[in-house]
Amino acid sequence: MSYVIAKKALISQATYAKKLRPLLPPEAFEPDPGKLLVLAVNALILLLGWAIAKRLNLHSVGQLGLYLPLVLVMANSVTALTFGSHELLHGSIIRRPRLAHLFSLLGFTPGWMPPTLWQIVHNRIHHNNTNTAADPDRNYLFDQPNTWCKRVQNFAVLSSEITPLGLIFGLLMSWGFYTFRNLTSVLLFNSPEVKYVPAAFAVKPKERRKIAAEFLVILLIHLGIISYLEFDVTKLIWAYFLPVGLGYAGLISYIGTNHLASPMTAVNDPLLNSLSVQVPKIFDVLHLNFSYHAEHHIFPGLNSEYYPRVRELLQRHYPERMDYVTPIQQAWHLMRSTPRLYRDETTFTDWSGTESVPCPLNLPVESSSELYSPVATNL
Repeated sequence: MSYVIAKKALISQATYAKKLRPLLPPEAFEPDPGKLLVLAVNALILLLGWAIAKRLNLHSVGQLGLYLPLVLVMANSVTALTFGSHELLHGSIIRRPRLAHLFSLLGFTPGWMPPTLWQIVHNRIHHNNTNTAADPDRNYLFDQPNTWCKRVQNFAVLSSEITPLGLIFGLLMSWGFYTFRNLTSVLLFNSPEVKYVPAAFAVKPKERRKIAAEFLVILLIHLGIISYLEFDVTKLIWAYFLPVGLGYAGLISYIGTNHLASPMTAVNDPLLNSLSVQVPKIFDVLHLNFSYHAEHHIFPGLNSEYYPRVRELLQRHYPERMDYVTPIQQAWHLMRSTPRLYRDETTFTDWSGTESVPCPLNLPVESSSELYSPVATNL
């Protein structure tokens, strides 16, 4: 499969938003508290799954066979709870910050993500610095130190270098590794000088204490689940580790394609530095339209039900830029056929630095050496 590489002028996120916002109905920007029911249903599915596991003999092949379909449903609930919590903290479900924070703490618990940390790393830093040197979610630069964290990401992130073992590890563990990387950076060091994250950042002392307290609550909930399952290794494997791991795989199936195959851009242009994927409609329903990722970067606080409308408007007003949307299987092929380190803003290279592969997505006309300066966001 070949890809047409087109150079395009950079357009800022604010420019897209200013042009398209008047064309969307006012209710698109109103909170949608009905989605709390979606979160509640998925939370109940997990609780029900653990309650059933406690009462079954999962050493029995017959009872295990009956339980396995529920494992898949539970895994989807882990994915859905994370995406729902993401939307909660963008303010598109309810506008009561403390309540949204509480619900998101419960929703993020399967993924070990303190909501205060998420608000900082995702809402505050990632959305304002998408695919620049200051973005903690970007690929590593080839010139960055070869730390343990860079090695793990190179082993586990989908690329032309990944092994079958790395692919399995990446799907099941990358979300947990992402959380661990940012959490330890903040709690242990809290310095923009940390070398093992792609873009280090610091938080305020009060925020650091909140992150630590939320992590402690999450830890206690997980220990409670493990205790409820009676520390039974078989039950823990099938009812705890497997659904959570498969839930992470659901997350990474989307998140791995969001930005990592895109060029770095000096201007935050979501149609160049972000990628939306096309998935079967059932997954858009289950996962709150998370596949519309570039649209989300234009309107982070928009009710996700209106992302298809945003795409229609982009088709009408920016038809030449619609190749930011690709079927998910094509996005995976794109990831699988290119290395994952940035040699520069529009070129990928492998771990050894012997390859130079142009970014297979749209390339910006403008480039900036500032993308490679040691930028860090100190908050």
